[in-house]
Amino acid sequence: MKLSTKGRHAVTAMMELALQHKQGPVTLADISAQQSISISYLEQLFARLRQHGLVTGMRGPGGGYCLARPAGEITIANILATVDDVSRREEQPHTQGEIPAGGQMWMHLSNRIYDYLDSITLEEAVASFSGEAKESQFGSGFQQTAA
Repeated sequence: MKLSTKGRHAVTAMMELALQHKQGPVTLADISAQQSISISYLEQLFARLRQHGLVTGMRGPGGGYCLARPAGEITIANILATVDDVSRREEQPHTQGEIPAGGQMWMHLSNRIYDYLDSITLEEAVASFSGEAKESQFGSGFQQTAA
């Protein structure tokens, strides 16, 4: 599993939507200003996010983007899979010589990372970084180093 800049920006933008969901639709200009991501880059990301049903767009005055589903139903892996075309690969038994042991190990590790990210909802990620969660599943080390 590869964590690209595109994926990190998409997760960051989705966290911004989740944080501001009570205020209504969020414009790409607002996300750009808050997160220092170019609007044209956000437009590309949001086209994919909208296409895969993670966000909805509202036009006109007061328009912007909202989460298409509750933040508790969207995982970090869902977001990454949408913009980076990553997925969990099926590990299959193989005969000697088909897939080298190192390749199998990396596929297994990649799947473990994907499974971990698939276990973290957008709601949990937002709560852990906004101080809403008393006990984060990420652990204190993650919170301290990510800030």
